[in-house]
Amino acid sequence: MSTAPLSHRALMSLLANGTKAMDVLATALDIGLLDALEKGPVSLAELADRFDLRPLRLYKFLDCLESLGFVEREEPTDDIAQATYRADQGLAAAAEAVVGPNAIERDRDRYPWRTLHGRLTESLRGEVSIPADDFAFPPTTPEQTAAFERSMAVGLGPVVETFHRHAGRLWAGRRRLLDIGGGDGTLAARLLDHTPDLAIDVYNLPAVAPLVEQTRSRSGHPDRLGFVAGDFLAEPLPTGYDAMAFVRVLHDWATPVSRRLVEKAYAALPPGGLLLICEEFRTPDRLAMQFFWTYFQIGADSSVSRLREVDFYTGLLAETGFDRIAVLPGTWEVVVAYKPDDRTAGGPPVAGAGRT
Repeated sequence: MSTAPLSHRALMSLLANGTKAMDVLATALDIGLLDALEKGPVSLAELADRFDLRPLRLYKFLDCLESLGFVEREEPTDDIAQATYRADQGLAAAAEAVVGPNAIERDRDRYPWRTLHGRLTESLRGEVSIPADDFAFPPTTPEQTAAFERSMAVGLGPVVETFHRHAGRLWAGRRRLLDIGGGDGTLAARLLDHTPDLAIDVYNLPAVAPLVEQTRSRSGHPDRLGFVAGDFLAEPLPTGYDAMAFVRVLHDWATPVSRRLVEKAYAALPPGGLLLICEEFRTPDRLAMQFFWTYFQIGADSSVSRLREVDFYTGLLAETGFDRIAVLPGTWEVVVAYKPDDRTAGGPPVAGAGRT
């Protein structure tokens, strides 16, 4: 919405009343009010009549939504019934993603963050940590592995959306993709729905194999979804693939490790091979949406979980030797780069942060 930014004091008031704000948002989503507001402007009288609500109470309820920046109000007279409201397109979908039954925030809330709550000072000093039995990275038990991979699969929607948006560019002429650290195969299975000429192998630790097999058996493409066991920290990446992807992998590691992984991909790809990197790049929006995970990771030193600017990745790719580097737009951007072949080797320098 086109509103002035809140003062620090006003924002802190909203944060202090966060549970009430989420109650308002969930209620507006549940009764269908957000959908109606997206089709606005619509009057208070119309809304009250359509949803069988008391006008004065609804007026106050809409004030709550307005304070959050979700709706705009026009009130031409003193008669509240004539006040009109509207919301931007996509508000209901965003609310569904945050407070709906399959929201990633609901999934993240299963993690033992309460270990830190009220004890952040002790945690910052290293006196309080998330117990290894509750969270370890990489996971150390079958239960942790299953819980972690299930949780990561929940947040794949933006990745799939971007990959589908650019499918023609990404997969034209490609036959074999290695999804490095590809979780339980959920991403691979969803990509195969729209790539009839592509086969995808998930490369992950051996403990993940049963989870990928479950995904493969449920998918509509069991003959094109495979698994390769390995440890990318200790071994070279397998060869025989004309495309490789790091999706939400590199941010989990310190810079020297991330650099080494990109170098391993370069070594394993053939000339002309494609590398894709999809991460939550560091922006104000991504920092906000990552808030829970960042909070939780305050008490866990085993994972770096570091949001980086997109230029970090484009620069790393260029330094490694990749060319034709570009950032493809989407809900989550995807960085694409190619290993030089006879047609591109020795060509002019490629802008590392080019966007198309």
